[in-house]
Amino acid sequence: MPPAQYDTPLGWVFLFLAGLGASSINAFAGGGTLISFPVLVGLGLGEQAANATNSMALWPGSLSSAFGFKDRFAATKHYYPWLLPATILGALCGASLMIATPKATFKALVPVLILIATLILAFQPKIKSWVTSPHKRQSPWTGAFLQFMISVYGGYFGAGMGIMMLAAMALFVEGDLHDMNALKNSLAVIINIVAMWLFLAKGLIVIVPCLALMAGAIIGGFASARLSQKVAADKLRVGVVAYGLIMTAWFFLRP
Repeated sequence: MPPAQYDTPLGWVFLFLAGLGASSINAFAGGGTLISFPVLVGLGLGEQAANATNSMALWPGSLSSAFGFKDRFAATKHYYPWLLPATILGALCGASLMIATPKATFKALVPVLILIATLILAFQPKIKSWVTSPHKRQSPWTGAFLQFMISVYGGYFGAGMGIMMLAAMALFVEGDLHDMNALKNSLAVIINIVAMWLFLAKGLIVIVPCLALMAGAIIGGFASARLSQKVAADKLRVGVVAYGLIMTAWFFLRP
């Protein structure tokens, strides 16, 4: 599509649908950014602006997921003194690094980042199986360091960070998968909000397409609650992985 299509009524429709799909896919299988980010770029946004705009548009979906696990917070709340500072500091570092990265460099990194996110999603079942297996518990200091590193990635790009967090939490969090999901979702919201404010301050977020994407994401989040019982998450994940590989190739080959 020609440049600036994101600022037309037809572009807003595409972005609304992308937000709808991304939020729903995040609820079912993860990997929604693999849908919404390429659409933003395809409609004419630069890679850095698309990344920043996407971060702001999709965080309401993470917030609704966090509220969905509110009854599970009690089991993991004692980890917040360790993880909250690491999360905020990591998100600040990651977002600041993204802002400081030259546009040409970030453009060259995008296909690598998309490939990383796609591979994380591809191995999600094995990661989930590993998470639910018993492990020797690591110290909270190790957990805080891992959370810092994941938060740097989350502030920089973010796709797949939830799966990364679950894998890391299996090493030091006492609790079942639902307890870890509660902790993970709340920390993901913090990463997105910290990055969002930095991106807003630097003028990287394009507001109108962001709102169109956000509207779709909010509605998609509500709709996915009803549809989640009817969609085979594994089949959807395979489809998103295939799409992610296609997008990786597209970003590698585009001029």
